[in-house]
Amino acid sequence: MIRVGAVNIDTSHPMGFADSMKKDGRMRYVGVYNDSFRSDAEVAGFMARYGLEKRCETLDELADMCDIGFVQGCNWDDHLRCAMPFIRRGKPVFLDKPAVGCLADCREVRRLVREGAVILGSSSARYAYEVQDFLAKSPAERGETVTVLASSGVDEFNYGIHIAETIGGLMGPGAESVRYMGRGEAAGQYSESWFVHFADGRSAVYTTLTGAWQPFGVIVITTKSTFQFCMDPSRLYDALIEQVANFLEGKPHRLAPIEDVLESVQIMLAGAASRAAGGKTVALRDLREDGPSFDGPAFWKKYGAASGPMYAL
Repeated sequence: MIRVGAVNIDTSHPMGFADSMKKDGRMRYVGVYNDSFRSDAEVAGFMARYGLEKRCETLDELADMCDIGFVQGCNWDDHLRCAMPFIRRGKPVFLDKPAVGCLADCREVRRLVREGAVILGSSSARYAYEVQDFLAKSPAERGETVTVLASSGVDEFNYGIHIAETIGGLMGPGAESVRYMGRGEAAGQYSESWFVHFADGRSAVYTTLTGAWQPFGVIVITTKSTFQFCMDPSRLYDALIEQVANFLEGKPHRLAPIEDVLESVQIMLAGAASRAAGGKTVALRDLREDGPSFDGPAFWKKYGAASGPMYAL
């Protein structure tokens, strides 16, 4: 059994992951460290519900008792701090989405990986069964992908990263530039869209709706036909946990290299930079550390203030 350490339980993901681990049967949470906004009662409730062995007082203590750490706090700017005790011990660490939110952290993740760290991530949507089913079609049946159109709801980055990673899962790496296309509004909600150009000529458009939940919707236009699907949210975590377990057991898996996950983050950073520049095309290679980024502490504060009890018994 693969022993998993839970680092913070801010969102519903630890609950969803734990349920999927139970169904898969190869992984389970054994310890938790919490220094975020969830109360002691909620930590105790999480532990009781999923049979954890221990609440750890330090990240080092948690890293010592686990095979892998799952860093799940909703302040993505804090992910690397939480990951380091596992990395120092030569243990893999999974960074929940969004893995990071700025160019400097992207570069630091790359440096750590070059030095031997095993860093996994990130969005369950990248590995959705619907994505797998499309990719399983023979080239003769599906043709060559020309354009992907994909959308999500709730917010730009915390949820939007799901759809950026979905595009990466369908098209692979190679995004070259991003251009902000514009904004639409209705009934107090607004959508924004971005055009992504790939070095080999393919393209994608991702749209985020802020103010309401939306299913992850995808249209894939190929040289043969047009394919359309929405992801089943009840199966997303199952797909992710299956691939993580396969990886940890040395079996064939679909986990993307962390470089591909970081490309999805950089697509969204370039999108933010393009919007700030009035819709000018921004190349990923031209991103700057002093350019627009996504504020993890601000999101953490807002999310924590709005989130009611989730884990207390």
